[in-house]
Amino acid sequence: MSSETQPDGAGVSLNRPMITVSIMLATLIQTLDSTIANVALPHMQGTLSASQDEITWVLTSYIVAAAIATPLTGWLSDRLSVKRLLALAIGGFTVASALCGLSETLTQIVASRLLQGIFGASLVPLSQSILLDINPREKQGQAMAVWGMGVMVGPILGPTLGGWLTDSYNWRWVFFINVPIGAFALFGVLTFLPSRPAKHDAKFDVFGFATLSLAIGALQAMLDRGEQLDWFGSLEIRIEALLAVLAFAFFLIHTATAGAKSFFRYELLKDRNFATGTCFIFVIGAVMYATRALLPPMLQNLMNYPVATTGLVTAPSGFGTMVAMLIAGRLLKRVDARVLLLAGFLISAFALWQMMNYTIVLSASDIVWPGVIQGFGLGLVFVPLSTLAFSTLVPNLRADGTATYSLARNIGSSIGISIVQTLVTRNTQIAHAGLAANVTVFNPAIRPMLQEGSNLNMAVLDQVINQQASMIAYLNDFKLMFVATLLVVPLILLIRPATAQPGAIAHAAMD
Repeated sequence: MSSETQPDGAGVSLNRPMITVSIMLATLIQTLDSTIANVALPHMQGTLSASQDEITWVLTSYIVAAAIATPLTGWLSDRLSVKRLLALAIGGFTVASALCGLSETLTQIVASRLLQGIFGASLVPLSQSILLDINPREKQGQAMAVWGMGVMVGPILGPTLGGWLTDSYNWRWVFFINVPIGAFALFGVLTFLPSRPAKHDAKFDVFGFATLSLAIGALQAMLDRGEQLDWFGSLEIRIEALLAVLAFAFFLIHTATAGAKSFFRYELLKDRNFATGTCFIFVIGAVMYATRALLPPMLQNLMNYPVATTGLVTAPSGFGTMVAMLIAGRLLKRVDARVLLLAGFLISAFALWQMMNYTIVLSASDIVWPGVIQGFGLGLVFVPLSTLAFSTLVPNLRADGTATYSLARNIGSSIGISIVQTLVTRNTQIAHAGLAANVTVFNPAIRPMLQEGSNLNMAVLDQVINQQASMIAYLNDFKLMFVATLLVVPLILLIRPATAQPGAIAHAAMD
């Protein structure tokens, strides 16, 4: 499959600011929708008469559909052209968002979320590919800073915006807000983005796509449903795991034997920078989204933070990310990107070390500052990583490369969230058993309570044990992410410094 992603145009005067604004609006609504609906689920549950298990399909359907459709981006950009695919994706996503807000039953909203995921899957990889193509080599660092803000800040601000819309209006506005933004983005793309002829002879590897889609879909379903169904104690999870393994094995064998006809461009793996960058973005997705998944329940369940307050104290991490990306985009002209990458990972690790030392009593500043520091570190990583990963990749592989890059980030986030949530549940039980073992008449500190025979005192004591056990579990998760962040640092040695390539000359000519 060949993927020419350069939007026409050599010799055409490009309105880069308007193209950038248009595609970033599209990216923002897609990334916001990965988390904005989370806080609205309890309100949806009552309106749609759904159970706790059923309402989670509002989230799962979107994630699974987006994961399956993402690998199609490269082929569709050939078949339809980048402009047509982007316009179709924005228009479809906007209409699907309106349908979500108008849904009256669980079936309707799940179907609408599936459409959202399918249409929205190509928005992030296409936006990255277009920004790389319309900017010359020396401006690509700043372009990746702008792109990264939409990709990373969207999921962070999603719960805060979703909570405000739900409290101030109702849960339907979590989806309706996409309509005017999507309309502006669509108008901008149709007006300012140049066109190029589609490649109607682009071949499609049906078997490769089918096996990869089945593997991704089964894996996502297993990760999203595993905690609810006690993982491999459930027949459904065992079936999904078997499907994922078998389908991925067939995909690997097919890719190795089909050569140039394969759905997956194996040439991507020959580029050391891209392969290493994909490993990095997998870890970043896991750490970033796992942290965002851990903090709200910890604050609300253990420290009785209201939903609105939780959003306010976690949102500043997005500010740290934006500041770091703006700084990194400028520093790339003067500093080796690998140095920025190292600094970013070390700063992120320091923030996780601070979180490892949380106690059951925390002030708002205790939450805000580690979040800002971690956001700054991740922002410092994201820009040079995106630049380095694609600096040595030939332009005709960019559509496939950006799709693979986004897919690795999404799968990393799913795996990260599933791991930390599972460990919180299990480690809470283990810590509770260990703490409760000391609640006996032989413990001088406990004996007076037991002798009094007060049910109230024992109830309070059990509540304290549960609280402490949960806190221990959360701290163990922060420690795990701290170790994972440090372990990935040596991979920086595998990355080569960014160098100019022939394709950059063509892009520079468009400046």
